[in-house]
Amino acid sequence: MKRVKAKGVKVIVYELELHETTFFNSKVTHDLAELKSSADIIIANRMVYELDYVAEKVYNRGLFGSD
Repeated sequence: MKRVKAKGVKVIVYELELHETTFFNSKVTHDLAELKSSADIIIANRMVYELDYVAEKVYNRGLFGSD
């Protein structure tokens, strides 16, 4: 996250368990629809069905989409 922000990229954090309004000076949202509509790319730990609609925007650690 720090490397991406250092390049001037605006970061939005989607995390349901994070109750602060910001994280490392980035906006925190709990609204998945807002994230999907406002993000150019989404970096996720794993691909989940909630992101299927915006799969072309998603980058994750799963090499074959299985994890």
